[in-house]
Amino acid sequence: MSDSSFDLIVIGAGPGGYVCAFRAAQLGMKVALVEKRSALGGTCLNVGCIPSKALLHSSEHFAFLRDHAADHGITAEKPAIDIAKLMAKKDAVVAKLTGGVAQLAKARKVTVITGEAKFTSAKELTVGGQSITADHIVIATGSAPVELPFMPFDGEIVVSSDHAIGFDAVPEKLVVVGGGAIGLELGSVWARLGADVTVVEFLPQIAGASDKDIVRNFTRILKKQGLKIEVDAKVTGFKDGLLTAERGTEKLSFPADKVLVSVGRRPFTEGLGLEAAGVEMDEKSRIKVNAKLKTNVDGIYAIGDVVAGPMLAHKAEEDGVAVAEWIAGHASHINWDLVPAIIYTDPEVATVGLGEDAAKAAGRKVKVGKFNFAANGRAIAADVTDGFVKIIANAETDKILGAQILAHNAGELISEVVTHMEYGGSAEDLGRTIHAHPTMSEAVKEAGLAVSKSAIHAL
Repeated sequence: MSDSSFDLIVIGAGPGGYVCAFRAAQLGMKVALVEKRSALGGTCLNVGCIPSKALLHSSEHFAFLRDHAADHGITAEKPAIDIAKLMAKKDAVVAKLTGGVAQLAKARKVTVITGEAKFTSAKELTVGGQSITADHIVIATGSAPVELPFMPFDGEIVVSSDHAIGFDAVPEKLVVVGGGAIGLELGSVWARLGADVTVVEFLPQIAGASDKDIVRNFTRILKKQGLKIEVDAKVTGFKDGLLTAERGTEKLSFPADKVLVSVGRRPFTEGLGLEAAGVEMDEKSRIKVNAKLKTNVDGIYAIGDVVAGPMLAHKAEEDGVAVAEWIAGHASHINWDLVPAIIYTDPEVATVGLGEDAAKAAGRKVKVGKFNFAANGRAIAADVTDGFVKIIANAETDKILGAQILAHNAGELISEVVTHMEYGGSAEDLGRTIHAHPTMSEAVKEAGLAVSKSAIHAL
């Protein structure tokens, strides 16, 4: 096999791509990983999941010091923000993680090729004038922010999340278009740091996939934190520092010196030359794949954000592992029904499986168990009592169908529910699993017990 010939080429070094490459290398394949950025890690590590979480964490510290430290007997005189240092901290986190991925690639003898890949045939790609071939090629090029046609990104005033993680000053007035995870997270960051933030959402509620009781409480908490929430509002344009919208016949306007458009993401497949390989796309410009993530062309696979399904890094990682194992001739498995989704505000919203509202709308007979963090000892001690755990189970079999959690660190708490659901566990299984005391996770146990009206610490 020549230096330009591989068992597997992976296009895109985000969580899906690099994980696929690493797993394939573990299984003995000669692997090339092609990435157009100079740093590995894709959107997630460079301009998405990781930098936004670093900013969320830093801003949480500032908000605590400013708004809550005195309640704990901690005195701080007029805490202030140094944006340059805040951004430097975020950049250091990104550099550490992207550098770590590069080290892992080197240790696993994965050949990293920097540049934009383009198909010339089903088994050949060109990257910066270099030709490389493989029997198996995985497309893992991720996604890009959706741009509103009447309000294109300019990178200065009308921005995407890529830009909103790097402001050099706190905006006076920030309008966030879109009340999903990205908009609410970055809106929370800048609100904590002092911006006047308004979230404008087209749908009747923010956090659209969540149950109404979760959203009602979540909205109340965000408003208490200073965010303004406008729902059922269709944005119509932005001119001279004023964003306009409509709610039925009502005309709305919001002054803004920055507008963050976060209305979703689109598959990124431009410039790949998919037509040269004969790869088929669907009506939403996603790559068509079968149950094993194979395209219509033998030897070509697609994973993560470029195929149907939730555009989440952890989903892409599981896709990548499975494809590498299938290519190597191993058995593998992905349960796409159990991909958790998290909004990393404070409190967080974490969901998995079927919600109560969706279950009832589908005519499913369910039992629901709830437990409030106001009755959880660790939550009271840590002053994080906002929110509750909600377990949705089959009314006849008690099998867990889904869970929704509004809580500090809800994203950590949801994992055990996913685990129980993976093996088909019941609410009773969850409720009878021993949980350490005092922990926030005890609320998950109590919610499991509450499905059968057996919660110990609630009436």
